[in-house]
Amino acid sequence: MKEIILAKYGEIALKGDNRSTFEDMLMRNIKRRLKAVGRFELTRRQSTIYVNPLDDDCDIDRAVECMKKIFGIGAIQRCAVFPKDFSAVTANLKEYLNDALSNAKTFKVEAKRSDKTFPMNSPMIQQQLGDAVLDAFPHLGVDVHEPEVTVRLEIRDNGAYLSALRIIGAGGMPVGSSGKALLMLSGGIDSPVAGYMMAKRGLTVDCIHYISPPYTSERAQLKVEKLCEEMTGFSGDTRFYCVPFTEIQEALRDNCPEEYFTVLMRRLMVKIANKICGRDGYGAIITGESLAQVASQTLPALYCTNAAAEFPVFRPLIGMDKIEITEISRKIGTYETSIMPYEDCCTVFSPKHPRTHPKIEDVLAAEQSYDFDSMIEEAVTKTEVKRFKYGERTVFLE
Repeated sequence: MKEIILAKYGEIALKGDNRSTFEDMLMRNIKRRLKAVGRFELTRRQSTIYVNPLDDDCDIDRAVECMKKIFGIGAIQRCAVFPKDFSAVTANLKEYLNDALSNAKTFKVEAKRSDKTFPMNSPMIQQQLGDAVLDAFPHLGVDVHEPEVTVRLEIRDNGAYLSALRIIGAGGMPVGSSGKALLMLSGGIDSPVAGYMMAKRGLTVDCIHYISPPYTSERAQLKVEKLCEEMTGFSGDTRFYCVPFTEIQEALRDNCPEEYFTVLMRRLMVKIANKICGRDGYGAIITGESLAQVASQTLPALYCTNAAAEFPVFRPLIGMDKIEITEISRKIGTYETSIMPYEDCCTVFSPKHPRTHPKIEDVLAAEQSYDFDSMIEEAVTKTEVKRFKYGERTVFLE
């Protein structure tokens, strides 16, 4: 019995004349993600991508798990494929649905007839398929409102597709369809979630991280690299910029008022990100900031930080609280790494009493009291670049 995976469109279905561009990008993303689990042929028709295993050893279970994280897919169905002959479906129904229905108590049937030449209409299919399921599994009851299992039969142009497994997809837009942006990735809970949310809107998300040895340890850097690797599950291959930041932080400590240290540090981080965005073609900067969560995320502090940006700054967590952010972190699998006890450079020389309502003129005066421009250029020059590839633990240096 042949099985196939149907990937149903999400938002792509609402696109107009340029819809094929999004479809092409989604198919490329699926192909790249499935390379690690076997050989699959992808075709598309009727707002669906058909993922057809080409070898007997293709791991369909892993393929389904992989596709659950691909943005642009609205729903995933694992189906048995039959000729457009209702008797062929009912003859094999018990064998194929046994795992799903043998221990269930209730079910319902849904039918869709995309091929209008098929002699049975959708209500007739539903009625007769329901009767066949009850004959095969007489212990079942019918519940059309909250069934344990929904059995679906779709009559499409190229076959009949029977399924009892439909999974809600990741939704959103295909990664890469909205351009690319640079995520300021710390070692905490928030920034990976921010990257996830912007990847869901179609951005290719690469990461920038700042290190301050000897004040930050190698284990802290390895923790952030592990986060970057975990993010590839939803964002795909990810470039990682590792910026040496020690000398800049020491210059801040030695030459600027302590109460402005945090907001000045954030501004200089943004200025380094500006340089890399301009050089490497990024269209925006992403941060994990949430309004009023810490001293650097008050409205005046965010204004001062934003004034240093030459590109749009996306803050998808700005209106969320820590509980909401943590829930998403657990969902996407980055939480356990994020809470590992290795701190990043944001905690180095942290002031005892940071200015929570800084004025931009005071911040600019403090920043201009020292020549940070040359240090920014040097930090960009010394930045190490790595690439994390989805499905591989090997890190590629660039």
